[in-house]
Amino acid sequence: MNFALRALLEVQESTLLAARAARRLFRRPTYIPEMITQMDVIGVGSLTIILLTGFFTGGVLALQTYPTLKYYGAQDQTGRLVATALVRELGPVLTGLMVAGRVASAIAAELGSMVVSQQIDAMRALGTDPVRKLVAPRLIALIVTLPLLTLIADTVGIGGGWVVSTQFFDIASGSFMAAVWEGLSTDDIVGGFVKSTAFALIIATVACRQGLKTEGGTVGVGRSTTTAVVSSSILIIIADYFITRGLQIILGLPTA
Repeated sequence: MNFALRALLEVQESTLLAARAARRLFRRPTYIPEMITQMDVIGVGSLTIILLTGFFTGGVLALQTYPTLKYYGAQDQTGRLVATALVRELGPVLTGLMVAGRVASAIAAELGSMVVSQQIDAMRALGTDPVRKLVAPRLIALIVTLPLLTLIADTVGIGGGWVVSTQFFDIASGSFMAAVWEGLSTDDIVGGFVKSTAFALIIATVACRQGLKTEGGTVGVGRSTTTAVVSSSILIIIADYFITRGLQIILGLPTA
């Protein structure tokens, strides 16, 4: 079976898994405690890495762009550039990649270990639906927490750009924040939330799919973990392009 056909089948199976999980959310039992637990593990557990990533990304943006803007006499627009780059692109993508690296591997390893130890078969024998109990809570937890983590990354990133701009380049704090508010629009914020929601769906479905299809014992668990991280990261980057293009058309954002 060639690579393209395998990739197509994986997309199909992941999509069907997400559809089954979404459909079974409206059936009892709903496993609310599991959803809350996963939100804590995914959201709170990823907070430190998101804070660090966001802050230093904003700082680097300010460091790299200020000299160029100053050359054209537009150094007062540093805040606008930092905010726009973070909210439109870097915030959602970097948050998605960081969460994919941390969460996708954990989900795939956990579900893969349950598969090879026959816990999944035991759940089915006892009449428990693994998709409803294991996949759906993780899917909902990621859809809820990833946009919030993206918002935190954007805010902290703008703070990092503010620190660098005011402390290193002597830009007035009021001037920086005025440029930030001038550069941001509702469409930018909506686009960021759309991207982060789509990335959450990708991470959850790919990680759960790879975990549940694990075979070959502990070696298979490691293979599923690696595949989950790599596949979700690649799909996030690919999806980012198509979502960005779609938002430009739907929201009428400038393309040139």
